[in-house]
Amino acid sequence: MAEAFSKNSHFEVLEPVSQSVPLVFNSPHSGRRYPQGFLEQSRLDALGIRRSEDHYVDELFSVAPALGAPMLVAHFPRAWLDVNREPYELDPRMFDGPLPSYANISSIRVAGGLGTVPRVVAENMEIYRHRFPVEEALERVENVYKPYHACLRRLIVRTHVAFGFAVLIDCHSMPGNIRVSGTGIRPDFIIGDRYGTSASGELSRVAMRLLEDMGFSVVRNKPYAGGFITEHYGRPAKGLHALQIEVNRGLYVDETTLAKRPDFAVLQTAISAFLQDFSDHVEEYAADRALAAE
Repeated sequence: MAEAFSKNSHFEVLEPVSQSVPLVFNSPHSGRRYPQGFLEQSRLDALGIRRSEDHYVDELFSVAPALGAPMLVAHFPRAWLDVNREPYELDPRMFDGPLPSYANISSIRVAGGLGTVPRVVAENMEIYRHRFPVEEALERVENVYKPYHACLRRLIVRTHVAFGFAVLIDCHSMPGNIRVSGTGIRPDFIIGDRYGTSASGELSRVAMRLLEDMGFSVVRNKPYAGGFITEHYGRPAKGLHALQIEVNRGLYVDETTLAKRPDFAVLQTAISAFLQDFSDHVEEYAADRALAAE
């Protein structure tokens, strides 16, 4: 049984009755509450605007509180604000008015239209009809992005203080047509650890093995190694680990209609079983590290 609380209407933390494992879950891209003003600004229809969502990922990983771990869930859509970016990765071509001097206007993500306030959704579909005031973009950063990360940081710090160890699981989904370059492999899951810099290689290998033992196709870091959240919060040398888990949408959603497939619950159950096994391993891993430090 879990209790939920929210300090901001744009997101909430699903809390266990008592946190019993050194895990924190985060679902930053599964938000489905589209502000009316945003929809009026957009040139896309009600289905097209949703193409950037990590569809129902919050539901796929919803076992987290039952495992004894908190889960931060975004309700705002990624197309409106992407918290898996630096706070000010912004494209000046989108706005009326100058951006602050500290804005990162030249990142690869901005060039691709996928900055903190995105210009496009998947398949390179332009979101906005017209430029809009730069103040509106900055307000999204101040009022939603910064509180979201402050909340995530508190959960990680709380976990690290309580257990001397913390593992962030950043939950995402990927298009069903993704292939690993040079192999043609269509992965069911991708485990991202920023090429070993955001989490222990052992944790990544265990996650892969557990999923493979369940019959899934799993790869590591290709083509998704983890975004800003994984990179920013993962500090393995300090006992802070961050893993990104990408689930292939083709397993559970019709990517044309965005409706759940009939076997959605089957995949949800499989992910729950995987997370229980992974949680057990994390507890053992943390205990071993604590003993080694004594």
